[in-house]
Amino acid sequence: MARRATGTRKLVVTALAWAVGLAIFFPILWTILTSFKTEAEAIASPPSLFAFRWTLENYVEVNSRSDYFLHFMNSVVISLGSTLLGLLIAIPAAWSMAFVPAKRTKDILMWMLSTKMLPPVGVLVPIYLMFRDFGLLDTRIGLIVVLTLINLPIIVWMLFTYFKEIPGEILEAARMDGASLWDEVVYVLTPMAVPGIASTLLLNIILAWNEAFWTLNLTAAKAAPLTAFIASYSSPEGLFYAKLSAASTLAIAPILILGWFSQKQLVRGLTFGAVK
Repeated sequence: MARRATGTRKLVVTALAWAVGLAIFFPILWTILTSFKTEAEAIASPPSLFAFRWTLENYVEVNSRSDYFLHFMNSVVISLGSTLLGLLIAIPAAWSMAFVPAKRTKDILMWMLSTKMLPPVGVLVPIYLMFRDFGLLDTRIGLIVVLTLINLPIIVWMLFTYFKEIPGEILEAARMDGASLWDEVVYVLTPMAVPGIASTLLLNIILAWNEAFWTLNLTAAKAAPLTAFIASYSSPEGLFYAKLSAASTLAIAPILILGWFSQKQLVRGLTFGAVK
């Protein structure tokens, strides 16, 4: 009876997991299918899921109207640059919080996390004015800096959690063997936390890739990433759903592929230290 109950429970949980997964993925599937419809079929009522005339005209028009490769490269440079810069700052910070005794470590971490609760529009004007005065508007460097600062609390929190799972005795043994502070962080701590660092890197690339508020307000044309590429298809004349779906598909395809091929590493890193 126990085995039967366990098997039934596992079947129910699996079915619920599939149902939730399909419900989450359905909007993405609908966007991809709509990108292959004509504008008339995209707004037809009742809508058709697969029974429509498939066409590539939306992709042809999107690529002829906009420089997709420029926006794609901007997204790659900004997301990778902000994540790598964030790791360079966060690894020493998380190391000091995890292994250097301090009474206010938890308070500092909570303060850092509380900055994520501030509505971005509340600091838009001062940041915009600083970017204007320093010549950082519509530049990749400016977006790398602002996205690094936005995601830095999450990077520090995640790395702090992973570093806390590493026994401090290993670092003490390295010090006794003559390792300097740099050697301790680079050659001892970092290799042991590779799964956690990798998952942190992947998660923050996704966050930076999907960031829309700052990329739309701090760019115009030169440094505009794919979020601005999508927004350009919302015009005063109205929404062209098929073309907007094609632009959205082109924008999300790279990050979907990255997430698909790195899902094992991401899950491994997110569960790092969860099982003793």
